[in-house]
Amino acid sequence: MLQVGDQAIDFTLDATNGKKVSLSDFRGKNVVLFFYPKDNTPGCTMEACGFRDKHAEFVELDTVVLGISRDSIASHEKFIKKHDLPFLLLSDPDGEVCTKYDVLQEKNMFGKKAIGIVRSTFVIDRDGKLAKVDYKVKVAGHVEEVLAFVREQLQ
Repeated sequence: MLQVGDQAIDFTLDATNGKKVSLSDFRGKNVVLFFYPKDNTPGCTMEACGFRDKHAEFVELDTVVLGISRDSIASHEKFIKKHDLPFLLLSDPDGEVCTKYDVLQEKNMFGKKAIGIVRSTFVIDRDGKLAKVDYKVKVAGHVEEVLAFVREQLQ
């Protein structure tokens, strides 16, 4: 698993702005990179809407918010439209970036074991280093915790 102080692993993925986006495009800004299991599911919607509701505060702190799941761009676009999300969602259909960030793990859903995304958030500083690493995130209070971390540690 990745740890605080590690260099964030660069990647390039298709984004909901119709372009390919690389993590390195945001060097010089703080980045909140959140991995989530699936568009339009209850926990993922709550998390994404939490980032939406605090988005202006992240922007004031020179911080970019990016969401990643294995859903398609078409699915992401519907998710954005339905919930008025102001940040980019990136599609990792093959799970390549998810694998690099160690967020694809065995999960037990209703007695069936499957490999899926474990909700995880990485806060990356302006130099591209991991400043905060959260695996197995609980949605309640998470966005506020991340915002407080950025405000207190990365300004």
